[in-house]
Amino acid sequence: MDLEVKALLNAGRLAEANTLFDQVVSRVPPGADRWQRSAVLVGRAKLAWRLGRIPLALELAAEGWTDLDGEHGDNPAAAQAMHALAYLLEGIGNRRAAVDMLRLSVQVARRAAETEPAATEILSHCLQGLGGTLNFRAISSDPDRAPAIFEEARGHLKEGLVLAKDEQMRRALLAAYSRSLAGVGELEEAEENAREALRQAKGAGDKWTSAVAGWVLAVVRREQGDLVQARTLASRAVAASESINDPSLLLRFSLDLADICAEMGDHVGEAAALRCSVAAGRTATETLQEGLGQALEQRRVAVQAQRMAVAAQEAAARDPLTGLANRLGLERAAAGLLESTAARGRVPWLVLVDVDRFKGVNDDAGHAAGDATLREIAQLLRRECRAADLVARWAGDEFVVLLNDEGTSAEVGPTVAERIRAAVDGHDWTVVLGPTRRPTVSIGVAAGPAKLDQLFAAADMALYRAKRHGRNRVEVEPHLITPGPLPRNN
Repeated sequence: MDLEVKALLNAGRLAEANTLFDQVVSRVPPGADRWQRSAVLVGRAKLAWRLGRIPLALELAAEGWTDLDGEHGDNPAAAQAMHALAYLLEGIGNRRAAVDMLRLSVQVARRAAETEPAATEILSHCLQGLGGTLNFRAISSDPDRAPAIFEEARGHLKEGLVLAKDEQMRRALLAAYSRSLAGVGELEEAEENAREALRQAKGAGDKWTSAVAGWVLAVVRREQGDLVQARTLASRAVAASESINDPSLLLRFSLDLADICAEMGDHVGEAAALRCSVAAGRTATETLQEGLGQALEQRRVAVQAQRMAVAAQEAAARDPLTGLANRLGLERAAAGLLESTAARGRVPWLVLVDVDRFKGVNDDAGHAAGDATLREIAQLLRRECRAADLVARWAGDEFVVLLNDEGTSAEVGPTVAERIRAAVDGHDWTVVLGPTRRPTVSIGVAAGPAKLDQLFAAADMALYRAKRHGRNRVEVEPHLITPGPLPRNN
């Protein structure tokens, strides 16, 4: 169906092409490998571009180009994708990259054709793209360089004519080949081939080939000095290119028409042709601007999405009540912190903090007051720990501090733990809980060259002793133990 869309475009049936394109744009042939998928996506990007659907064209091209990355060897689908991508590069003004891409597509297709006869049709397609693009390069080049470029184009197009079996592709090759012949001065052969291309195009309703062939005949008549006939033929070529919505052809043909009118002294015709060329140039510029604007918007959206993803990851690792790291955040960061501490030859310390009789706070003062209490304790933990320490809410009323031991003290764990206990015990809780209740914390501390679960189990044993010995105290586990049960709520 992609070929049907292209045929409708070349016939100037833009509304029908748009309708059919909507039906096929989201479909990818089942079982397609990444090269075939790339060829389909970039080919559809080319169709979207010709239909004026620039954002969609850029989206499809970007996705297809990504699939094209990597070693492509002699894959014919890769060559086909490169050919379509070159058309888009040409459309946005990246002319050098377009020619380089076309040359590469021919190389890949040629290698593919050596082992896969069916790839010769793709090779002819790539040769047509390269030859046609070189024709336009020759026209805009210095007069002394143009013949050599036309000669190279003629060679590629002649080879493509020998290989092509598809009738539409043969018409396109024949029209482009006739322009190369005119460019090297072989006007009679150029006219003969252009007339044949025009005859075939009219029979097939192919306005694209009709436009190119008519333009070549105008070039031939101008070279022969028949400016009246040249003007007529060029005018028809301009009209045909307008009907198929091809700004590149329209710009080239209208400029040539303006030159012909200027030679004839037809200033009215010249002005009209120049207005047409300006309009075509404006369309091309607006297309490029829209493409760049869309690319910028896509980049902005991508950056925004990346930031949102990072924020979501951070939110998933953070406790919403206290703003501390949660259990997931602790587990994510602990391995790196423990490794860096061990790499400096230091012993890591884990401090496990549990609010004493917190259930009573909730029961007596309400859950809102309980939440406020936990937030206050989180602030006290931050105040008593260093910026490099990892402070987390483990669950409920339990907190964990993993100390980033910088060697300031051999007993940094118990020291920090006692500071935390004293800070909670001495805090003014009147605003949060009134004058009747003062929360305290019990703390277990453990150290050793161990993993998080082992340190936690050892600190949990020390915490258990602190609870048993009266609460509001710090206990240190002298030796690491094997992983034990998770913390208890008391």
